[in-house]
Amino acid sequence: MIEVVEETASTNADLVRRLGAGEGLAEGFWLRAVRQSAGRGRRGREWSSPEGNLYASTVVALRADDPWVHTLAFVAALSVHDLMLSQLGGGADCQLKWPNDVLVGGAKICGILLERRGDHVIVGIGVNVVTAPELADRATTSVHKANPDNHSDAHTVLGDLADRFAARLAQWRMEGLASTLADWTRHAHPPGTPLLVTLDEEGLLPGAFAGLDPDGALRLRLADGSLRVVHAGDVSLA
Repeated sequence: MIEVVEETASTNADLVRRLGAGEGLAEGFWLRAVRQSAGRGRRGREWSSPEGNLYASTVVALRADDPWVHTLAFVAALSVHDLMLSQLGGGADCQLKWPNDVLVGGAKICGILLERRGDHVIVGIGVNVVTAPELADRATTSVHKANPDNHSDAHTVLGDLADRFAARLAQWRMEGLASTLADWTRHAHPPGTPLLVTLDEEGLLPGAFAGLDPDGALRLRLADGSLRVVHAGDVSLA
């Protein structure tokens, strides 16, 4: 089910509020806003929300035997990757970057934000469909910019995304986390790719991509050959 509102501060915040009020939101429910006035990205960043792009959130009802909750970030990223191949064509230059970035031609095309409330996780996904808001620290693109022949609107894109998210969620549950991480790794930058990781307490840490730990943490090969496992941080391609 897809519910559409003309404007709200944040679709994630709306679902947090509705769950807190005891509203029974079934898994597979999506809330889409035509416009957002206070969209948020990871680590509290503002997410620019011009009309025409996709701003939507869905609910995952956690089960006792689900994989680690934080690995839903890989589910979301893979679903957007699948969406891009659908919207841009199978030959699109689409790459994943840890933990949940989706790049098209090396430029950011989406934002993903997970928030847990009790036994539910709200997954917010914003996709640049029509326009690519400028960011000071990275290049951006949109579906229409990457494929000028694509005239899909945000609602059509969400219908496509909802199907692909449901399929990736089922894989995560039924095939186990290793299957999801293997698919993510297959679509990510190759091992040995230089990375810059920004850590809250240590600042900038350069290294090379060395794959993922079984729990989805980033393996970073440092200049001295040692391996550093990173559980939280901002990553950019060096």
